[in-house]
Amino acid sequence: MPRSAWIFPLLAVAFFAAVTGLSIAFTPNPAGLVLALVLLVILFGTVFAAVHHAEVIAQRIGEPFGTLLLTLAVTIIEVALIATIMLGDTSSPALARDTVFAVVMIVCNGLVGICILIGAYRFREQEIQVSGTASYFSVLVVLATITLVLPNYTLATPGPVYSLPQLVFVSIVTIFLYAVFLYIQTIRHRDYFIFRGSSDHDAHAPGGTLAINGVLLVVALVAVVLLAKKFAVVIDAAIAAVGAPPALAAVVVALLVLLPESVAAVDAARRNNLQKSLNLALGSSLATIGLTVPAVAVVTIMLDKPMVLGLSPRDTVLLLMTIILSILTFGTGRTNILFGVVHALVFALFMFMIFAP
Repeated sequence: MPRSAWIFPLLAVAFFAAVTGLSIAFTPNPAGLVLALVLLVILFGTVFAAVHHAEVIAQRIGEPFGTLLLTLAVTIIEVALIATIMLGDTSSPALARDTVFAVVMIVCNGLVGICILIGAYRFREQEIQVSGTASYFSVLVVLATITLVLPNYTLATPGPVYSLPQLVFVSIVTIFLYAVFLYIQTIRHRDYFIFRGSSDHDAHAPGGTLAINGVLLVVALVAVVLLAKKFAVVIDAAIAAVGAPPALAAVVVALLVLLPESVAAVDAARRNNLQKSLNLALGSSLATIGLTVPAVAVVTIMLDKPMVLGLSPRDTVLLLMTIILSILTFGTGRTNILFGVVHALVFALFMFMIFAP
């Protein structure tokens, strides 16, 4: 077990206790800036530690429970961050929508583009299972459409929101569809998501006491939830200080949650296993829509808060372009450097449009 896997969770709990006990505020001055940087470092380290322990336990207990545990851990982190910022002092009813959209754009363009570029640079071409990627995108198209596009065209309520019955029904549908996908991926058609021609081989799960990993996982998740409120304060202050658009908060949350899996995806592409990279990347985007949206919906319903879901026309065009491009990229089962460049440029366009809408 790396030292960071137990140091950061304990450090996060100690940091939260100290800041709360001493009533320390994150003020816009040099001392407050240093404190905010310390918070971000501890929070990123704790997220990495939580994902590490979840992955170790997942490998030890096997499928499908391993995948479910890892997905649940990441979802808890994401829901904690989104709900805390949405319900904070500065109301952000569209944060869930912006975060889901940011995850799709980061994964399907930024991360996929980087993985394809790295793999193409080292191996010229890489092969993938078309049946696996088709399964991913069939579910992703439906989930993205009913959560990000359809709310703009319903008649029960004005604006890009669902009525209460619609939100409940859509939440149930997203959970059910994601559960069916997990069944296909982990039990019935596991071979769709494995490319046997790869030179990459998964290592056996590291040794150690499963109970220790379980305890540290719980500590890490609790620490992330506790620090989420402090993180929300820092994000709000930073955005206000630099005059950045509110959508940037969603990008930061998405990057924080996706970073551990992104590192593993890039490493898999470097070892000529693009299929594993896609499993990690696209799996994260499906989990974000399939689990995070219903979880945040429950929170907003219980607290009687608004939840904006429908995308703007500009973002809808970007989403449509991303879906069409992804289908063309993975439709042949082979990728090259051109596909990587195109995806990376679309991601750059997405980031540029945040600051220059």
